Amino acid sequence: MAEALKEFHFIITEEMEDERIDKCLNTLIDSLSRSYIQRLLTDGSVTVNGKCMKPSYRVKAEDEIQLILPPSLTPDILPEAIPLSILYEDSDVIVVNKPKGMVVHPAPGHYNGTLVNALLYHCGQELSGINGVLRPGIVHRIDRDTTGSVIACKNDRAHAEIARQLKEHTIVRRYHAIVHGRIKEEEGTVRTLIGRHPYERKKMAVVGNNGKEAVTHYKVLQHFENYTYIECCLETGRTHQIRVHMSYLGHPLLGDIVYGPKSCPFSLEGQTLHAKILGFHHPSTGDYVETDAPLPDYFRKLLNTLH
Repeated sequence: MAEALKEFHFIITEEMEDERIDKCLNTLIDSLSRSYIQRLLTDGSVTVNGKCMKPSYRVKAEDEIQLILPPSLTPDILPEAIPLSILYEDSDVIVVNKPKGMVVHPAPGHYNGTLVNALLYHCGQELSGINGVLRPGIVHRIDRDTTGSVIACKNDRAHAEIARQLKEHTIVRRYHAIVHGRIKEEEGTVRTLIGRHPYERKKMAVVGNNGKEAVTHYKVLQHFENYTYIECCLETGRTHQIRVHMSYLGHPLLGDIVYGPKSCPFSLEGQTLHAKILGFHHPSTGDYVETDAPLPDYFRKLLNTLH
């Protein structure tokens, strides 16, 4: 049976007006690279109000955009000799400190340079296959511009056990972040429902009855004049959870142009968010294992600047 075409439909909001359409669509669909979107525009797979447009077209409020992805062929995901910062490794699992800008697993427009490509080179065929050929070994993911700990599994038994721990919220995940403003409370808990934003597909939002429970515990690590350095502990793991919750509190992450200010006083690539502590029970021994990913250079330099 032929694969069905995948379609995306968007209506441009005032906030996106006058942005290049290729950049706009890259924001709305972060799984597609900007270069891939440019090819779709050139091939006529994208229409604006029923007409084909060039990648340089600047969108207008109320523009109706339709994007049709061609039927995909499963590509060969090739090993790549990309250096890995390994925090822990044995015959069952590997925990790496993912750098900023690296996508975790391949997707349309991102078939090279991903964490999976690097893991295939490092681990060979010793990666679990539960999540298919595009995501070997991958149990969970973090955003492209979020740094820090990611665990991958080398066999299906380990994968099933780590996935169970994730589902039951027994894995320890502590993130460090810098947010706008001075948080008054030294610690607190955000408990809401999170679901897809009703108008902007890429964004998640605090919603009513149609969302999933999301719980984030936070505590202040250091106050600055206009910012706060915090630690967030995830009780649940919803998409963009920390970014959504801190924005909901009125303290969006520094550098997060999706959930916070569109401009940033510092030269940053995306949100200032780092998955620092990852703790889990080993899938074979049951022993508790905890890794601590050092803060990336940009994060440490930013903290020094804010002092």
